[in-house]
Amino acid sequence: MFLLNLGILIIGFVILVKGADLFVDGSSNLAKNFRVPSLIIGLTIVALGTSAPELAVSTSAALQGSNEIALSNVVGSNIFNLLCVLGICAIYHPVPVEKGVLKRDFPVSIVTTLLVLVLTCASTIFSGRWRLLEMEDEAGTINRKIGMILVILFVGYIVYLIMDAKHHPEQENELEKQPVWKCVLLIVIGLILIVSGGQTVVYSAKAIARTLGMTETLIGLTIVAVGTSLPELVTSIVAARKGENSLAVGNAIGSNIFNLLLILGVSSMIQPVSVNLASVYDMGILIIVSIVAYLFSLTSNKINRFEGIAMILIYVADVFFAIIR
Repeated sequence: MFLLNLGILIIGFVILVKGADLFVDGSSNLAKNFRVPSLIIGLTIVALGTSAPELAVSTSAALQGSNEIALSNVVGSNIFNLLCVLGICAIYHPVPVEKGVLKRDFPVSIVTTLLVLVLTCASTIFSGRWRLLEMEDEAGTINRKIGMILVILFVGYIVYLIMDAKHHPEQENELEKQPVWKCVLLIVIGLILIVSGGQTVVYSAKAIARTLGMTETLIGLTIVAVGTSLPELVTSIVAARKGENSLAVGNAIGSNIFNLLLILGVSSMIQPVSVNLASVYDMGILIIVSIVAYLFSLTSNKINRFEGIAMILIYVADVFFAIIR
């Protein structure tokens, strides 16, 4: 039974990655047909496409009442993006960090994580009641009002990116356009695969967690988070191989902001998400590793190989801590 569920989990991940790939291709080519600048496409459609697996898994988990997977998937994916995606790319080749990412996207990612933590757990943290809580006790809730706030912030962030892109236009490359009908078909097929893959991953992950005696928080933080972060990892590695290293940081940080604002917001609007003490620790860890990655980037406007190795080791230590607790 365990091997069957493991096989279903792997199939679900494959469906997710393929669906996200088709969605990005179709959306990008459709935008090209309507002469939307590639910069805006990258900041919106591609970032959303690579975050689509997280959206599918978290919303599916929320609909099934598996709130722990919904939250831990987002937090775990963000930690993986920062430490492993950027770390692996830096080991392959030092990753330059653009000034726009340092001044805007990195701080937004850190502040957003802190905002989510404070909004959901302020009363518990500042009252000191967390000292009496067990790992699985409820420490707070991301309710529908908080979810709506996160979605509104997401819309504002996207509007700001589009306005900023219009004020800083780039030279566009002429690419061969695909027929509109083909673009729409790719988008529809991609969305179908993403949704079905997300439901498959949640179902099999819950089954594996029960079989191994693991909590949904742990499996969401590790197995599910890594699987849904595969599009970000693949995209960043391909960018590094092509010499477009600056895209790696933008992809990882942009996806993190999408995960926190859009995915967590939508999931909590569908079904309020309970936050246990383990998730509070994980959000605290996410803030710390975000600051570490930010400081690495500030030192020389790039992440070098030594720092990349350090980030991978930090991720291994975090997973070990999650398993031990």
